[in-house]
Amino acid sequence: MAESKEVTIVGFDTRDVRFPTSLDKTGSDAMNAAGDYSAAYCVLKTDGGFEGHGMTFTIGRGNEIVCTAIAHLASRITNRTLSSLVANWGQTWRHLVNDSQLRWIGPEKGVIHLALGAVVNAIWDLWAKTLNKPVWKIVADMTPTEIVSLIDFRYITDALTPEEALDILMKAEQGKEVRIKEAMESKAVPAYTTSAGWLGYGRDKMRALLQETLAKGYRHFKIKVGGDVAQDRERLEIAREVIGFDKGNVLMVDANQVWSVPEAIAYMKQLSEFKPWFIEEPTSPDDVLGHKAIRDALKPYGIGVATGEMCQNRVMFKQFLAAGAIDVCQIDACRLGGVNEVIAVLLMAAKFNIPIVPHSGGVGLPEYTQHLSTIDYICVSGKKSVLEFVDHLHEHFFHPSEIRDGYYVTPMSPGYSVEMKPESMERFSFPGAEGKSWWKSEEARGILEGEKI
Repeated sequence: MAESKEVTIVGFDTRDVRFPTSLDKTGSDAMNAAGDYSAAYCVLKTDGGFEGHGMTFTIGRGNEIVCTAIAHLASRITNRTLSSLVANWGQTWRHLVNDSQLRWIGPEKGVIHLALGAVVNAIWDLWAKTLNKPVWKIVADMTPTEIVSLIDFRYITDALTPEEALDILMKAEQGKEVRIKEAMESKAVPAYTTSAGWLGYGRDKMRALLQETLAKGYRHFKIKVGGDVAQDRERLEIAREVIGFDKGNVLMVDANQVWSVPEAIAYMKQLSEFKPWFIEEPTSPDDVLGHKAIRDALKPYGIGVATGEMCQNRVMFKQFLAAGAIDVCQIDACRLGGVNEVIAVLLMAAKFNIPIVPHSGGVGLPEYTQHLSTIDYICVSGKKSVLEFVDHLHEHFFHPSEIRDGYYVTPMSPGYSVEMKPESMERFSFPGAEGKSWWKSEEARGILEGEKI
């Protein structure tokens, strides 16, 4: 494994950063009517001039709780050298989840696991900066054996053994150099858009955004559903009027967990004429049997089932995959415990021949997931699959994700692409300082009073 510059982690900062997306209903869906896209942010400080930046995405209230959990986890690696952490990544990952008292309130799930994602990803960002590489290239340059060593296989060997993982990675070595070349040419990760499909957008805005994104080269479009079936039919009619029924243009729909299992089946039958590729999160994100029932019921209609953005760990994904409950696996870059646990799920999905389509609909997520889809294509599945792109808030990052000709522009700057500009952190810190933070303005006060925060 490549050697990095030796640094010691000497401290950390956490920041509660929130953007007022509830004002224009960006991110609105049937379950989440008015979220404020937020980042529970972690900065690892070192003695060598490098910093590691990581974050976890939330939608507002509770972000401060994740920040508190980040501090508890980051303290477990303070005064450790970077080389000691990355020399045996699987062991480091287990160390971070093995504090018995923290584990009691979050055994690899919930707030503690969200915080874990921020801390683990901050270590990867730090490591990548010392190596002068983007995160995806670190993994692409590893041998199959080195990639296997990244993973803590506890709880998943009944679905994927280290030997099986190694075999998948060895097979993916064939054609790997060609795929790396495609990545360098920014032709590895095709994008799909959700930007037109938020439930709170009016019909005219939705139509205009669909036309705009179609003109930019997008061929996959996702629309939020689940509020009212008559209104959803009207919105999907608009979508099909704009993008057509041509096989090159694909429609997806997303209910964000709003239905029971029978409701999901009945509702989607009424939308089947619009020929969606999949229904995303049709029911509770923990209901493996429910997703299996929905998948079986909708299969005759040609509608697949996707989930994963709130799937809390590799153990849950193991069950979804082994039970045949999903057609599309939607890993999340920071709800899972960072890059290492994501790679474990990529390998399980490859074993069960299920495509990876990451959840990327939130601040900082496209910046993260562009690396993960590139890793999947180059190192694991060897197959191109689309990646969600939401065109909001990228201007707050030093290395924003970018789409060109319908593809993600492969990130080449060292790190994990989520380093936020200091002025953005200051401006949108919550609650922030008087006179500096937007959240201390009159406009913000109205929101806070209305929501009774």
